[in-house]
Amino acid sequence: MNAPTARAARALLALAVGVALLSGCGGRPTTHHKPGTTHQEATGGNGTLLAAKDTTGHRLREVPAAGAPGVRAELRPDSEGGWNVHLLVERFRFTPESTGGAALLGRGHARLLLDGRETARAYGPWAHVPAGARTLTVRLYADDHTAWAVAGRPVEATVRLAGTDGTASAATPPAPTATPAGRTLTVTVTVTGDSVQPPPSRVELKKGELLTLRVTSDRADTLHVHGYDRELPLPAGTPATLTFTVDRTGLFEVETHESGLVLTQLVVR
Repeated sequence: MNAPTARAARALLALAVGVALLSGCGGRPTTHHKPGTTHQEATGGNGTLLAAKDTTGHRLREVPAAGAPGVRAELRPDSEGGWNVHLLVERFRFTPESTGGAALLGRGHARLLLDGRETARAYGPWAHVPAGARTLTVRLYADDHTAWAVAGRPVEATVRLAGTDGTASAATPPAPTATPAGRTLTVTVTVTGDSVQPPPSRVELKKGELLTLRVTSDRADTLHVHGYDRELPLPAGTPATLTFTVDRTGLFEVETHESGLVLTQLVVR
C-alpha cells in the first residue's frame, strides 16, 4: 500500500471511530450510559444517590421534599378478576422512551409490588394486578432504575385490597383531605406494634392552615414532622396532640423515631 493510500485509510478509520463514539453512550444521554458504569450511575442524574437500597434491591435517589414527585393509587375491581390500578402522580411524568437512561427529576416509571414482591412495571397511568394479594405498593423510579426518595424513604403509596378473589370491592386509600383556610385539620392515628391505622396516606393543606396531629401509640416513642422539625413525645397508651401552622410548602413525612413508622404525609401548597 503506497503512502497516499495508507493516509486515506487512516483518515477513514478515524472518521469511523468518531461516528461510533457520537452514536454510542455520549450521543443519547437519555437512553445510554457510559461504558463501565451501571444504570444507577448514569450521567445527567438529579438528587443524591444513596448507598441504601429499597426492598427490590435498587438504590435510593434522595431529593428534597419540596418539588419531589408523588403518587397515589386508586383501585377498581376488574370484571375478569384482579384490579385495574389508576396511578395519580404529582410532579412526575412517565417516560418509557428513555427507560435505562439518566435520572431526570420528575421522570421515570413505577413498579407494582403485591405483598411486598414486585410483580410488574407501569409506564403509564393505568395498570392491572391479579387477585390473591392483600396489599399493593406503587413506587416511583427514575429512568436509571433508582428509586426516588424523600428523607431516606422511597416515594410510594400503599393500599390494602379488600379481598383475594378479585371480585370484592377494592379498598381505596383515603382521599387527600383539604380544609378551608383558617380552619384546623385534625389527623388521628393509632399505632399498634408495626401497624398504623388508618393506613398512611396524604393529607393536603394550604399554607397558613392549622394542623393537629393526635397520635396514640402502644409503646413509648417520639413523633417527628420532617421539614418542620417538630417533635412530640408519645407515652405508651396515652393520646398525644401536636398543633402547628403549616407555613412551608412541599411534601413532608410524619413518622415515629424509634419504630421508624410513617404515619402520614403532608402536602402543603
